[in-house]
Amino acid sequence: MKLIVGLGNPGKKYEGTKHNVGFEVIDKLASSYNISVSKIKHKGLLGDGNIKGERVLLLKPQTYMNLSGESVKEVMTFYKIAPQDLIVIYDDTSLPCGATRIREKGSAGGHNGMKNIIAHLGSDVFLRVKVGIGEKPNGWDLADYVLSKFSKDEAPLMESGKDRAVLAVELILKDGVAKAMNETNTAPKA
Repeated sequence: MKLIVGLGNPGKKYEGTKHNVGFEVIDKLASSYNISVSKIKHKGLLGDGNIKGERVLLLKPQTYMNLSGESVKEVMTFYKIAPQDLIVIYDDTSLPCGATRIREKGSAGGHNGMKNIIAHLGSDVFLRVKVGIGEKPNGWDLADYVLSKFSKDEAPLMESGKDRAVLAVELILKDGVAKAMNETNTAPKA
């Protein structure tokens, strides 16, 4: 069983913001595979289903971004899920808008949700699927930037990035990490 976590902030106020890309990828996966992500358990919204023949739990932590590790740790403990069976999907300001990148381990890269997950797990060795939201413009506060909505020009790039993140998860489950990296560690097509 794999735990697939999308990071974001709960509530209408944050829908469609750059920081909620992880939630949106989980929604796309849930829709594609008819998985209801509606059980309120372990400080998150949880769904149980099957993707590419693999049993999966889909999780959208409801703790707000900076405390995401609380929900992730509770689910992993309850279901006895090892770090190598965890995939976290989240926004990344170091990648161009809509680009995707899979990593098998590494630092949080300044992402507070990832910092909290790494702190709660005591490990940075787990899969992550990063979706680029573009670099913060000069003069912007980082929090204001990640909580802003996508522009008209960015929206199609992000849709492509979210679709590629879904493909990344599918390939990881079906064909393994190496193939998924080869096919999805790319910049978006304009």
